[in-house]
Amino acid sequence: MTRRAIGFGLLAATLAAAAGNTTGQSYPSKPIRFIVPYAPGGPTDLLARILGQKLTEAWGQPVVVENRAGANGNIGAEAVAKSAADGYTLFLGNTSILTINPHLYKKLSYDATRDFAPVSLVVAAPLVLVVHPSLPASSVKQLIALAKSRPGQMNFASAGSAGIAHLAGELFKSMAGVDLVHIPYKGAGPAVIDVMGGQVALTFTSTVSTLQHVKAGKLRALGVTSRKRSPMLRDIPAIAETVADYEVNPWYGVLVPARTSADIIGRLSAEIARIGKLPDVRDRLTADGGEVIASTPAQFSGVIKSDFDKWAKVTRTSGVRLD
Repeated sequence: MTRRAIGFGLLAATLAAAAGNTTGQSYPSKPIRFIVPYAPGGPTDLLARILGQKLTEAWGQPVVVENRAGANGNIGAEAVAKSAADGYTLFLGNTSILTINPHLYKKLSYDATRDFAPVSLVVAAPLVLVVHPSLPASSVKQLIALAKSRPGQMNFASAGSAGIAHLAGELFKSMAGVDLVHIPYKGAGPAVIDVMGGQVALTFTSTVSTLQHVKAGKLRALGVTSRKRSPMLRDIPAIAETVADYEVNPWYGVLVPARTSADIIGRLSAEIARIGKLPDVRDRLTADGGEVIASTPAQFSGVIKSDFDKWAKVTRTSGVRLD
């Protein structure tokens, strides 16, 4: 190779490295879209708007929330998977879309394990196991004993088939060795109402829809589904205190299309971690029992892998499918 060729090679490498650094340093230089895979007004949408506002304030570039609802979150996920990997499309994903849906549908238009790059977890929102006050069980241990004495006679409600609450119940059945009958409803509200009315024995549901009823004595909370007690719900034991290793801790996290540069992912992750520590943001996210859990991309990737394997086993064992 001639000196001239070597010189051009070194120059090209130098320019390429400089261009890579400039990409990370100048980001963002235009508006960013933040895709939410659900309709406006829900918890995912609210979280995206909180993060989007803070990112806009920090970077001086608009972060526009774009709602792509439908197909149990799959439409929004597909839109992100097909977007350019340039850092200008963010995705607020969750446990269901990334670790459960792939086991429920025979064919998806995206690959949950290859089409996204994790940026950071944001918040976890454990479910709570509640029963009707008349049920002769004041603890998870007593509930398990009662269910074992009545195999196939006790039922549990959920917000719908194959949702996180349904699968939390299936996991509980498997790990506790009990036979409960699943009763699906069209939403958490009707499910909780029927548990309060005594038509159904118990349900796994969000703290948002139940704590007020627990405080009013209309429901009895037996346990939270996080591995440890929730910092916001310290009086309620973790189910794992009775059923070792039981954990269902639904999370929300930010991702970008695969092949987005590590520089951009690093900037986003650091900024989201900073935002999560802001008192006003933390107060809003924990008001209903959530827990801020900002993470590194590697940590988030590990959570996705662990949950993906967990729900693969649960759906396979229970036979739950959506198509």
